[in-house]
Amino acid sequence: MQDMEARRAARLLAGCWTQGSHREDLPPDCRPATRADGYAVQALWPAETGRPVAGWKIAATSLAGQQHIAVSGPLAGPVFAHRVHADGARVSLAANRMRVAECEIVFSLGRALAPRAQRYGRDEVLAAVASVHPGIEVPDSRFLQFERAGEAQLIADCACSNDMVLGAALPADGRLGTLPTLQVQAQVSDGRKPQGLGSNVLGDPVEALVWLVNELSSAGQTIEPGQFVTTGACVPPIPVLPGQDLEADFGWIGRIRASFA
Repeated sequence: MQDMEARRAARLLAGCWTQGSHREDLPPDCRPATRADGYAVQALWPAETGRPVAGWKIAATSLAGQQHIAVSGPLAGPVFAHRVHADGARVSLAANRMRVAECEIVFSLGRALAPRAQRYGRDEVLAAVASVHPGIEVPDSRFLQFERAGEAQLIADCACSNDMVLGAALPADGRLGTLPTLQVQAQVSDGRKPQGLGSNVLGDPVEALVWLVNELSSAGQTIEPGQFVTTGACVPPIPVLPGQDLEADFGWIGRIRASFA
């Protein structure tokens, strides 16, 4: 994409997010055609919104999720600081059309991981992890039919980034190797008790983290010290409505709660 096209696309999508509106597609003259185009648009969101990036997210970490939104693999996107909430927060669904919550394992980074030609390995990425957290992501898309938008437009849309509830930090230790078998139990105030495993996230949340680090490196993005990475839904996305509460138990990682307005 030409720079002017990417800037127009970013302005339109960021404008929808700021206004709480949605659209069918980007105009053909500024619609990204490739994943690289999508990341070029995404990278302009901080300038368009005037908001800093607090962390990063991965969308479509399960095969079912990839099939649902018709993409070839996971997607990466930024999470903006003003949409990060503390444990127990009340999250508004007023402008949210997806209306799902996702129970996710989150890593905070203690050192920068900058773009480079060489791929980052698992050990190198783990050495940069400072802490692990429970998290609840509440995504949304600026596209009315996000299932049909295609991966280039969804990447341009920051991989459906919206709200993030971030739980207490726990120092990273050897238990990170057990995350594939970690059981995550959710409970919704209407009586539902969905559950899942860490292995639902690309087989291993650590491998999802490594994937994101290398995806952002390829896209020319740096993960800064203090930023977090939320790695995808351990429990299948949970439909939520205003007035409901959700609590998730991540075993040794801890518990987290959110309510919806």
